[in-house]
Amino acid sequence: MTLRTWLITGSSSGFGRALAEAVLAHGDRLIATARRPETLATLVNQYPDTSRAIALDVTNPQQVQAAMQEAQAAFGQIDVVVNNAGYGLIGALEEVSDDQIRRNFETNLFGAIHVMRAVLPIMRAQGSGHIVNMSAIAGFTNELGFSIYGGAKFALEGVSEALRGEVAPFGINVTLVEPGPFRTEFIGRSLDRVEAPMAVYEPTVGKFLNFLNQIEGQQPGDPAKAANAIIHMVEAENPPLRLVLGKYAYSKFRQKITDLTQELDAWESVGLATDFE
Repeated sequence: MTLRTWLITGSSSGFGRALAEAVLAHGDRLIATARRPETLATLVNQYPDTSRAIALDVTNPQQVQAAMQEAQAAFGQIDVVVNNAGYGLIGALEEVSDDQIRRNFETNLFGAIHVMRAVLPIMRAQGSGHIVNMSAIAGFTNELGFSIYGGAKFALEGVSEALRGEVAPFGINVTLVEPGPFRTEFIGRSLDRVEAPMAVYEPTVGKFLNFLNQIEGQQPGDPAKAANAIIHMVEAENPPLRLVLGKYAYSKFRQKITDLTQELDAWESVGLATDFE
């Protein structure tokens, strides 16, 4: 069995916490990070020899660099980095504030980019590594009201697709994880909302928000099972570019593939006719 050293951003709750617990129970080593590392005390106290807690705000590039150096010093290597830190934002594009847009992209997109750029020199020197970017099914087929949150995840997916090819010669893998609704705090504490919803968007954005409120606490996805699926994926000989989690996400993913194929076929004659003769 190969022991791996994981670094997980946003380890204090949700997917990050579930994965952190699963990694340690699996026997691997862990660098758990959070903006407030004291929230990780119970975790590192339970596994004092194989875990460390590090303060990390992914929107601070200097702190990201320092965290990578500290993580490498702790266990000598970093085998898996999981970009998990992030949060949702619901609201129509017209409703959300400039500050909400910037903060969401800073965390969900630029924060992940800071982490990847900081760890890549370490992984290249090792000749191995795996970057796991926590996306969402909204990063492949977006929902009404997630224009900004899903947009940030769409961008993360584009970065990851190109990065996978860029770093493959160095023995580094890149995987996007696309969960549907899982029983975490995403809909509650972690979901940013607009201050003044507009009545005209009630039939669209409001409908999706009502759906989220109705399933809060009853989401079908089990974070512990998702964590084990991610570990299984990392240990696979040929890990995928995308790991879709949950029946809801699989249904949405397949439906978009069908819709894209139908649209592509419908407009093929128009699109193909634009080349020079």
